[in-house]
Amino acid sequence: MTARRRILISGAGVSGLALAHWLHRSGCAVTVVEKAGAVRDGGYPVDVRGTATEVVRRMGILPQLRDAHIDSRRFTFLDAEGGEVASVGPRAVAGGVEGQDLEVRRGDLVASLHALVRDDVEFLFDDSAATFDPAGRGVDVTFRGGRQRTFDLVVGADGAHSHTRESLFGPEERFHRYLGYCFALFTMPNTLGLSRELVMWNAPGKAAALYAVGDADEVHALLTFHRPQPPSDALRDPDARRDLVATVFAGAGWEVPGMIDALRDAEDPFFDTVGQIRMTRWSRGRVALVGDAAYAPSFLTGQGTSLALAGAYTLAHALAAHRDHTAAFAAHERSVREFVAANQALVDHGAATLFPTTARALEQRNTLLRGLVTLPSATARPAHSALTLPGPPAGVTADGRCHRGPGPSGRR
Repeated sequence: MTARRRILISGAGVSGLALAHWLHRSGCAVTVVEKAGAVRDGGYPVDVRGTATEVVRRMGILPQLRDAHIDSRRFTFLDAEGGEVASVGPRAVAGGVEGQDLEVRRGDLVASLHALVRDDVEFLFDDSAATFDPAGRGVDVTFRGGRQRTFDLVVGADGAHSHTRESLFGPEERFHRYLGYCFALFTMPNTLGLSRELVMWNAPGKAAALYAVGDADEVHALLTFHRPQPPSDALRDPDARRDLVATVFAGAGWEVPGMIDALRDAEDPFFDTVGQIRMTRWSRGRVALVGDAAYAPSFLTGQGTSLALAGAYTLAHALAAHRDHTAAFAAHERSVREFVAANQALVDHGAATLFPTTARALEQRNTLLRGLVTLPSATARPAHSALTLPGPPAGVTADGRCHRGPGPSGRR
């Protein structure tokens, strides 16, 4: 009888939890390590589109995600003085399909994924994998908490700034493609009484947005700005980041001064550059990467979550179909490489036009938005559904349930 594969997943985000679900269902012994004390319940709303919608259907959580669908009513765009440029339906801008694609709070999605696996998968919270030694017939992992364990395989699902990737493949700079923008995300009081809507202010090279996903007392705030080169020094210092944002938006109108003040007091600020992770291969030896760690497309594409879900599914399927991990990793890359490339290319085809860098480009965008008011709702972008999913891993039904018979490892 073949022994169960012992697989460590680094990161309990969307890709890590989805992968844990499918690996467990195909008979693996799964451990998930997460540096936070629990799964993270915050974060900006995320989209589940196209192929990823089928993934969550097969997981059995589509109904509850439909119940959690945000269903925003309008996106309103303002000029530099705060005057209204246009108010349009969200799908006209985002490219979603009504009744098919979903937008949910990230925390709701993560909670649904965690509920699927919390009783079946080992979780190591408040810890992380510090070093990897892939010598021999497994990967010897030393955790920051001091424990040492050996796994057959390790998967880095630890985000765009992946420690797993850096440890095994080299510095992030080799793989990071900077897209010319920086951003700050945080929550702040809903002083405007916004409800199920987004309001975005623009000036050349700058944008500020408030997004109310319901009727809550708080809104999600976004401040983003163009920068030809990434501000490396500010990235390492929280005070420098806040000072940089305040300097960039000094003198801005509308609600921006209040947003700057709220950023200084925010308990959940997140500052980063807008970029993609582009790699020629996503595995080395017994270690693979999935989700943003391997192919972050940037929030400009709106496809990060969908790629994470689809990538986790196809990786688990490949591992179930191939006992040899080298063959499995190669099969996974062959199946999703073009899908990833198509979605990363969305940013090359105008996705960044929401944040024009010149007065002329801003006026062109505004003219486009005024035209969208009278246009029908957008249809799905081909890239969203460019991947045909293989059948469920061996031993698993299409709705994610296990057969009673043995899985790929020869036992249940």
